[in-house]
Amino acid sequence: MSSEPHPLRRSTDRLPATATPTVSLVVAVRPDDRATDWLLAQIPPAVREVVLVGDVRTDPEPAPRGVSVRRLGAWDWASGDVPHAGLRAATGDHVVLMGADGSMSPREIPHYLHYLESGFDFVKGSRFIAGGDFTAYPLHRRLGHSALLSVARRLYGQHLTDLWYGFCAFRRGFVDLLALREDGVELGAELVAHALHYGLRVAEVPSLELPRRHGPSHPRTLRDGTRILGTLLAERPHNALLRLAPANRRGGGPGRTASG
Repeated sequence: MSSEPHPLRRSTDRLPATATPTVSLVVAVRPDDRATDWLLAQIPPAVREVVLVGDVRTDPEPAPRGVSVRRLGAWDWASGDVPHAGLRAATGDHVVLMGADGSMSPREIPHYLHYLESGFDFVKGSRFIAGGDFTAYPLHRRLGHSALLSVARRLYGQHLTDLWYGFCAFRRGFVDLLALREDGVELGAELVAHALHYGLRVAEVPSLELPRRHGPSHPRTLRDGTRILGTLLAERPHNALLRLAPANRRGGGPGRTASG
């Protein structure tokens, strides 16, 4: 477990006076991802380390000056999409996680870092808030996502807008706290569930999902949705089930007073 103090919870909390935090970018590379060179060419100046996790079949182009690039072995995508080894290998104060299919732009990273430096603990991208957008999202996937969002909101009392988008950032001290498992679900969803479970201060930033640069996507809506639902239920707060009951059954219906 991390020795880092409990996360800041209020906008009035003072941030500790520290030097400029270092940033590690962890990139999950699927077997059919071919946008690694494009991604490295767009890394913002704040990033000083890149950890490529997965099936990097060719040597990527040189990264910008001052950026170190490490490659870890192929990731077992059959077990899950969260590259645990890459997150644990990152050495920066802040860790950014994204995919390598070209749908997520490194140019958005400064927006995520801004919220981390402002006191938030976990920052995630959203395609469904003002300023965000997506290029292709089939109806059946939207319906499944909407259903899971409703469950998450009732269980955790959080009004998130994008549950399983895998572009996120957090302080490295929370890697152990997020308690990653080997049966991870679609990139980022497990991280969000654990962040909510431990009460981290979560912020959403608008993100533009771009078209994949090489090949079609291969969503596993039913499988991933089932795993995400299981994770949400398993990590729910102890009083979460009370939120699922109708208000009048909880004693909060019309005509009831505080004294009951």
